[in-house]
Amino acid sequence: MTPTHSASTQQALPEGAIPTPRRRAVVAAGAAGAALLPLTGTLPGTDSASAAPARPAFLHGVASGDPLPDGVLLWTRVTPEPDAVPGSGKGLPVEVVWEVAEDREFTRTVAHGSSKAEAAGDHTVKADVRGLRPATTYYFRFTAGDVHSPTGRTRTAPAEDTQVAGVRFGVVSCANYEGGYFASYRHLAARGDLDAVLHLGDYIYEYGHGEYPTGDDVVRTVQPTHEIVSLADYRARHGHYKTDPDLRALHAAHPLIAIWDDHEFADNAWSGGAGNHDPATEGDWAQRSAAAKQAYFEWLPVRPSTAGTTFRRLGFGRLAELHLLDLRSFRDAQPRVGDGGAIDDPDRTLTGRAQLDWLKKGLAASTARWKLIGNSVMISPVAFGSVPAKLLGPLAECLGVPREGLAVNTDQWDGYTDDRRELLAHLRDKGITDTVFLTGDIHMNWASEVPLRAADHPRVPPVATEFVITSVTSDNLDDILHVAPDTLSGVAEAAVRAANRHVRWVDMDSHGFGVLDVTAERAQMDYYVLSDKSDQHATATHRRSYRTLAGTQRIERAPDPVR
Repeated sequence: MTPTHSASTQQALPEGAIPTPRRRAVVAAGAAGAALLPLTGTLPGTDSASAAPARPAFLHGVASGDPLPDGVLLWTRVTPEPDAVPGSGKGLPVEVVWEVAEDREFTRTVAHGSSKAEAAGDHTVKADVRGLRPATTYYFRFTAGDVHSPTGRTRTAPAEDTQVAGVRFGVVSCANYEGGYFASYRHLAARGDLDAVLHLGDYIYEYGHGEYPTGDDVVRTVQPTHEIVSLADYRARHGHYKTDPDLRALHAAHPLIAIWDDHEFADNAWSGGAGNHDPATEGDWAQRSAAAKQAYFEWLPVRPSTAGTTFRRLGFGRLAELHLLDLRSFRDAQPRVGDGGAIDDPDRTLTGRAQLDWLKKGLAASTARWKLIGNSVMISPVAFGSVPAKLLGPLAECLGVPREGLAVNTDQWDGYTDDRRELLAHLRDKGITDTVFLTGDIHMNWASEVPLRAADHPRVPPVATEFVITSVTSDNLDDILHVAPDTLSGVAEAAVRAANRHVRWVDMDSHGFGVLDVTAERAQMDYYVLSDKSDQHATATHRRSYRTLAGTQRIERAPDPVR
């Protein structure tokens, strides 16, 4: 599904040249926090239908994404008139000018162009800017009439054939609006040392108000309040998320690299349906899925692949290559827990044949030191061993799998073992080293070695490593049990480690984010946790750090976070 917004036009300028202003500037580019406020003087969280002025406004901020050595994708959404809210289909077309500069004051503008925001694309705008310098920080903004958008900061990737000392990514996943505040985004936005932020899925959730979480666990109310099903619904939900000040700050501060998981569609989505989709009451799955994809590409600075999905590849000099997967569009339905025949069936797939071949070919051909794989569901095998019965049910709920006799999460690679066997055997047979899976989905922190076969570990060397990052807000074990963090979870964590010798660490209670720092010598994940996801002003503290040294495919604890 390709975006429906109008194509933009671009004109590169000589270095230091300043384009002739089309309209007077209404506000100057200010500090990052001040730039996030709409020009109307209203707060980002107010309802856009009542807050929008008569003239165009940028009520949903700005964003950039998918950095290349010579360019980056820019994004915004224009509200042309008060009733042209996301998903409404209302509003006249608006001509939007974009600028890219070397400084916040836009005295050294290097490129500019224009695009038209129309109702057909929900008045979203994308500009795929090229002709920029590698590994360079730029500032950008949009103008509609005489109104400037907030100013955004972005950064291009290193040149393809250059030696790079290091790259650093923020890493996040699973942001349920009703589950809490997006303080993780605020803390990442405040960092000045990131090349990009990697979002590993569940950027939005499809549920209606009070469906997940429920009762007193609901921290704030999402819009629309019903479960989203139609194109208008998905657009409205994306728009509501982008009224969150912390999310807007993240987008304004760093380029985003994102893949989707299930909740951008519906819980436990697969190619022909979802666990949270009832055709009798919610219509045809293909139409719902297409609507979700269209809204996703309209509202996020993500380039779709030729297949209209999120699997694609980005490079960072000779140091790292990032392979991004779509593990929802092509998969077969999840098998029942305990159905070993289906789980091991070679005719069932998680990735789809074309995507798996694309990944294998790309990994084998890569000349980068580190092969990073953006992977929405965990690839490391997990058996849950002797978890006490009182914890088994809540743990299953956290993982989103049935409660009866939990042995495997069939929504992740454990439910599609033939695809996993083929991919991991490919790494072994081709001698592909320094492969790191970066994963979200299960609302927990993990650091694991990826064995070819779990039963042979550690006698047979692992073929990759995996860092799993916890949720921004979505419930994990202590939330479901309504207990203090690091109390009952310790028993379950110990049982998991005992049954899975390749798992070096698991944290079932924290919410937060990761910072992945990659050098020629090692790839290190620093895990940061929030003081309280229900507190809009939550603090973040360093919890632990794990790293894999080049050439080892092993995980070890690092004493300190990167500085």
